Amino acid sequence: MDVQKTAQQICEIGARLYNKQLVAAAEGNISVRTGENEILITPAGVCKGRMSPSMLLRCNLQGEALESNAGYQPSSEIRMHLRVYLDCPHANAVVHAHPPVATAFSVHNTVLNSEGLPNLANKLDSVPVCPYARPGTEEVPASIAPYLPTHRALLLAKHGAPTWAENLECAYSLMESIERIAKGRA
Repeated sequence: MDVQKTAQQICEIGARLYNKQLVAAAEGNISVRTGENEILITPAGVCKGRMSPSMLLRCNLQGEALESNAGYQPSSEIRMHLRVYLDCPHANAVVHAHPPVATAFSVHNTVLNSEGLPNLANKLDSVPVCPYARPGTEEVPASIAPYLPTHRALLLAKHGAPTWAENLECAYSLMESIERIAKGRA
């Protein structure tokens, strides 16, 4: 895999998330599997609309940085990303954002479903709400674990949504679909 090309794609997806207002400020995180035991992940505390490839971090599937990147740390949600990669062998990309309408559904603990929205039904049947877990803690990967075998998108109670897929474009597309479903239900 061309890591530089992947880094550029991550930055492009970050800009798309920011421009579509699916994240604000330093919210959200993105990762891509770049090897059997390696991911490239966005840094903590950086606006996804203003990232550069040099800011991204290479980590192994144990969450350890493979090289130093002065001034940057991996996203505080790296454990959630790692859980997806470990439990979903088909997953090669994870996008975590805070789409505003879908996040409102997560605050009210309301499952999203695509019933009556035929253009979206083939992408996502339902998007369940995981139990609340304090962001950035070990509780987050534990809260999503029961849903990983049967879903590709989740709502994190009071905290946005992760999506995962075989590639970054598909994971991003699922994020857009979550927000579209939420808007159709609002």
